Amino acid sequence: MSRTPAHPLEVRVVSRRFEQTDAHTLKGYLASDGFKALDKAFAMQPDAIIDEVKKSGLRGRGGAGFPTGMKWSFVPKQSAKPKYVLCNADESEPGTCKDRLIMEYDPFSIIEGMIIAGMAIGAHQGYIYIRGEYRYLIDRMEQALAEARDAGYLGKNIRGRGFDFELHAHTGAGAYECGEESALMESLEGKRGIPRLKPPFPAVSGYMGGPTVINNVESLASVPPIILNGGDWFAAFGPPKNGGTRLFCLSGHVNNQGVFEVPMGFPLRRMIEELGGGMRNGAKLKAVVPGGSSTPLLPASVAWDLNLDFDSVAKTGSFLGSGGVVILDESTCMVKFALRIMQFYRHESCGWCVPCREGTSWLQTSLTRFHDGGGREADIALMREVSENILGRTFCALGDAAAMPTISILDHWRQEFVDHLTGKPCGKCAPRATAAH
Repeated sequence: MSRTPAHPLEVRVVSRRFEQTDAHTLKGYLASDGFKALDKAFAMQPDAIIDEVKKSGLRGRGGAGFPTGMKWSFVPKQSAKPKYVLCNADESEPGTCKDRLIMEYDPFSIIEGMIIAGMAIGAHQGYIYIRGEYRYLIDRMEQALAEARDAGYLGKNIRGRGFDFELHAHTGAGAYECGEESALMESLEGKRGIPRLKPPFPAVSGYMGGPTVINNVESLASVPPIILNGGDWFAAFGPPKNGGTRLFCLSGHVNNQGVFEVPMGFPLRRMIEELGGGMRNGAKLKAVVPGGSSTPLLPASVAWDLNLDFDSVAKTGSFLGSGGVVILDESTCMVKFALRIMQFYRHESCGWCVPCREGTSWLQTSLTRFHDGGGREADIALMREVSENILGRTFCALGDAAAMPTISILDHWRQEFVDHLTGKPCGKCAPRATAAH
């Protein structure tokens, strides 16, 4: 993605160096307040660092939205095993493409954030787990790590301040499942990337059995500005319990697609009309994916006046998720959209849990038959029943990620499924003969 000037509505905190051509170098980073937050953190006690992050209202930017400072506070102060800080850079959620920009344009912000996280929990080792398809970013991160190490920002006795912290980049192999924190740790340990049963949770027993904090790229990149400017400063950007700004990936049927940083609670309507330049070809809004393909879809009647923060979206029955906002206009066939989502999740299922492995396969087969004109009316209720039987019955949330958008589509756009039975497909689907029943 090429560098683009900030939109007047944007508030650039995490993305403020995106227009700076040399921010990916140590020289460029230092010239724009780089590592000043680390200097400030050295004068703070670990609990004070955690309290500042709590005060900021920062919630995980990877999807779950769990308060970052609270997650850090769960790590025991004393441990017989080493502690670890992991960066989840396995950005694989369809509709999401913002972490890669941070890694490309501002990799040192991740490094600085991870060092501060290490200071806060008493960890001396960290790993950046990068999505397998992001091969070009491995080189970018490795170069940044080498520069930081050579300048004394990594390794033994960082900057002569008596704190040791080493950091390495590690690549996945292109598995969506490894974006789940326990599967990520399994992969990092050299094993097959499958989810672990919880508890124990990573904060108690994570990577190599040691207490572990795992945060998303954007979450960690938010830490330096929080420490440098204060938690209250960051919190003031958003509504209560939803502090700060967020990078949203706007795609779909709008005139201006892109990644935009706006305050939490930003109105979706303004995102479409002003940041997105309005609906493509003047079409009407039909549906919105609010936070990546794993989140329940919202009809236009619900989405139009929605504010984009965790709590507001949760009230609609969906999730803010990874920040991948996909806009769908009235030409979209929701049956086909449900099929495309299921094709992805069936392919990416690790096969470890029976409900996910068999459920996604069955739903893909059923949706394919339905979309091709061979469905039955009874299939509509059956697809919903199968989806409900996947929910909450798997080791990780991949099964839920497949089931929830399917249920939302069946509930809000059931008539389109009925139309497919009578040879009246919606959107751009080619007309088909009525299936025999």
